[in-house]
Amino acid sequence: MASQKILSCFIDESGDFGPYDYHSPYYYVTMVLHNQDDDISDKIQGLEYRTTNLGYKNHAIHTGPLIRRESVYENDLVENRKHLFNVLYYFTIGLPIKYFTVRVKKSECEDEIVQTAKLSKLISQELHSRDDFWNSFDKIIVYYDNGQTQLTRIITSVFNTLFTDVEMRKVKPVDYKLFQVADLICTVELLAEKAEHNAFTKSELEFFDTMRDFKKNYLKHIRKRKL
Repeated sequence: MASQKILSCFIDESGDFGPYDYHSPYYYVTMVLHNQDDDISDKIQGLEYRTTNLGYKNHAIHTGPLIRRESVYENDLVENRKHLFNVLYYFTIGLPIKYFTVRVKKSECEDEIVQTAKLSKLISQELHSRDDFWNSFDKIIVYYDNGQTQLTRIITSVFNTLFTDVEMRKVKPVDYKLFQVADLICTVELLAEKAEHNAFTKSELEFFDTMRDFKKNYLKHIRKRKL
């Protein structure tokens, strides 16, 4: 009997379900997709080796705080933070993965109910638009850290409505490198929106030099992995 063909789906978000704030006008959700038949264990070992050499053993890289020099990165020089970012970035573009990102414009949502409805619809539409891809797998395992209750409910409902064999797993980011990849891609997609509106902050310009450099050196290559 042939073994099951299993798709891993790692989900991360940027933003929250609170009221509109000009500092955070969008809510982003990114899903990173990996066919479990594609072995990436050697690449994971390489990532662990490089992050350990940079002084971050058993560490989950959080790209937003890394760029803004927040949290555990507040005392790190920009050169060191760039090294850590690039380690995860090059790991990401070397993986056999696909991804998609949806976003909700919070100014168009009068309350949490509307935002939930819009996000559910966008995710459902994205899944439906790639029926052949999703239906080529026997089982889907969805990984999320349950960071936001509203999103947990949405993805649980949408996936179990559309697919017959779905397993939901709560994860710790430090244990799953592809969850950290979802975090990076979600951040990159958010930065792409800011670049389109010439809205990079001082810390983002310090990190990427220019918005043009960001698009050329990072966004361009990440987008090649879009589903």
